[in-house]
Amino acid sequence: MTAPPPKTRISAAQAFDRRDSAWWLDRVAMMLVFTGGISTILFIGAIFLFIATQGLDFAATRLAWSEFFGSIAWRPNGHPPQYGAVALIAGTASITGIAMFVVVPFSLGAAIYIGEFARGRRREWLKILIELLAAIPSVVWGVIGLHVIGPAMTQIFGVPSGLNLLNAGLILGLMAAPIMTTIAEDSLKAVPDAYREAAEALGANKWQVVWRVVLPHARPGLSAAVLLGVGRAFGETIAVLMASGHAINLPTSLFDPVRTLTATIAAELGETAKGDDHYQALFVLGVLLFGITFAINLTADSIVRGIRRKKA
Repeated sequence: MTAPPPKTRISAAQAFDRRDSAWWLDRVAMMLVFTGGISTILFIGAIFLFIATQGLDFAATRLAWSEFFGSIAWRPNGHPPQYGAVALIAGTASITGIAMFVVVPFSLGAAIYIGEFARGRRREWLKILIELLAAIPSVVWGVIGLHVIGPAMTQIFGVPSGLNLLNAGLILGLMAAPIMTTIAEDSLKAVPDAYREAAEALGANKWQVVWRVVLPHARPGLSAAVLLGVGRAFGETIAVLMASGHAINLPTSLFDPVRTLTATIAAELGETAKGDDHYQALFVLGVLLFGITFAINLTADSIVRGIRRKKA
């Protein structure tokens, strides 16, 4: 038998050095994680502060809030100028509503099929195609709405212009579908397989398992996916600018041209003099858009937290 190797002795100084280096490494890692976590909050706060300060003087002293929230007339270069945002808010909300009406059934259906029914290479190919759909730039979607969907609507429905509410809603729905489908599919995958196996052991078929077991347990993630799609559609700019007709109008039909908050800011900000009333009014629209987006995200978080609290 060979003798065991002699144990190496570590001095107290070496042990202290090792503990000291490990302590410093732990502290550096903690600081990096903390910085990464807090940076998002700081960036959002800085963005909101910048937007708010650019329009603060106009909003506090010269903007008529009754006109801003009570008039459809947006004529910053008129005599006198008018800053009514009702038509812009209505256009943004109506396009988002059409987009969600189109995209939610298809996105959730695609997520259910990919997560629960598709298998093997078919599932992988479908996921790749959805990710490729998400990679299409928004300006390309705008060109599709301008030169493909618009002329098709003119021929099919006989409307004078294909650039309207329905066109922009369809484009936004297609743009929001990939992220909504991906998040919904991840939510379905998060449901434990034991739930599915227990339901199948009781005699449930595949669709009953999905409808009675999987969807109720995936509801928080599905709600988050829908609301994230709403936020995606609400903040889109270029595609809406190209496909909606960009006309200040309260929509009464699916074929009416409309204008959104984001498209107004994008189209007019480059034509204004920095610091004048028109410039500051556009930043007031930016604050309004920021607040609506924040409210959507807060609502999504509240829904998810409430559902989780009921389950607990």
